[in-house]
Amino acid sequence: MATIANPPAKCCTEGVKHDGEPTGTMTKLGNIDAYIAEPKGSIVHKDTAILFLPDVIGIWQNSKLMADQYAANGYYTFMPDYFNGDPLSLNRPDGFDFMAWLTKGSDGKNPHTPDAVDPYVAESIKFLQDKGFKKIGSVGYCFGAKYLARFMAGKGIDVGFVAHPSFVDESELAAIKGPFSIAAAETDDIFPAEKRHKAEVILQKTGLPYQINLYSGVVHGFSVRCDTSKKLERFAKEKAFLQAVQWFDEWLI
Repeated sequence: MATIANPPAKCCTEGVKHDGEPTGTMTKLGNIDAYIAEPKGSIVHKDTAILFLPDVIGIWQNSKLMADQYAANGYYTFMPDYFNGDPLSLNRPDGFDFMAWLTKGSDGKNPHTPDAVDPYVAESIKFLQDKGFKKIGSVGYCFGAKYLARFMAGKGIDVGFVAHPSFVDESELAAIKGPFSIAAAETDDIFPAEKRHKAEVILQKTGLPYQINLYSGVVHGFSVRCDTSKKLERFAKEKAFLQAVQWFDEWLI
């Protein structure tokens, strides 16, 4: 099947753990572990929420801090563990069999395929809808981008932002029903220039609002796992986050 992004690979786990103290809370939604960050400042977009679909490292320091920042910008943010307790750790060793983990899980009995992941996303959307949120935006990082696109096809996600997406099918992107924003890295074997250009053609054909921002000097994973001690990487990460917030401020509220 034709894709606009290649399957995940070793680069999807490489990066740096960021400093900070998460302020949200871990919770349970049925059998799903999840992280919730609630807006508590003067800005609260009460009728909207963000479903945070993380990369393969799942719920960890960096993703928690990012969820907290979405909440600080007024959005109730919900991040599920859609890996069923089997996310990857940062910086896997050479030779790690990524596709075996993807198709079978670490124990051979816990796949992370659409048949396995879709129910977690659907249940998370239902949870937000049951809480009374009228519009749901979503952020999808790497692995999460595929599921964001799948559920923008009239399945509960109204507005989407993805960064350095992986293995999104062309048909999934073509089926979206709402505004879609992409943050891309200059150097990215998963979402290279030819795939990015194909995504642009598909998004144009949808007739929906779309945006593709390209960040120089960074690689796949930059928006979540970059080295913030490096000025250019920190700038790109911060700008990609603001890209998402501004997209939601414009199209979700």
